[in-house]
Amino acid sequence: MTTNKPPILAGCAVLAPLNSKRKPPKSAPANEPKQPSKSRDRFKVLNNFVDFTMGKLKADDVRVWFMRYRDTKDGTAATAQTDIARRAGVSVRAVHGSVKRLERLGLLKVIYRGGLNRGSSRYRVAALID
Repeated sequence: MTTNKPPILAGCAVLAPLNSKRKPPKSAPANEPKQPSKSRDRFKVLNNFVDFTMGKLKADDVRVWFMRYRDTKDGTAATAQTDIARRAGVSVRAVHGSVKRLERLGLLKVIYRGGLNRGSSRYRVAALID
């Protein structure tokens, strides 16, 4: 009585044979360009801001920009100015002034103007001065 099973060595685990019906994962054709990753795009924006814009801004403006950028989801950010002030360690008045300066420079674009009983304003964050 001979079996076609390979001998089991002491201390080795035996794995089940691969299922031959399994198909290899599909890969993109070689001539089709890869889609850029979202994290790579975020680093590109950060690098542009640090390399070309940050040196031209006041410290409070940089803090506010970073807070807005960090809170960006779906291309826009909607964080209350009081929350930004608390996290950045500056006054609400300083945040308000920084937001106005960043808007004027083109680093923040108002998508929705919030207010009392309307919620927070929504901004699109840019990395380069217009």
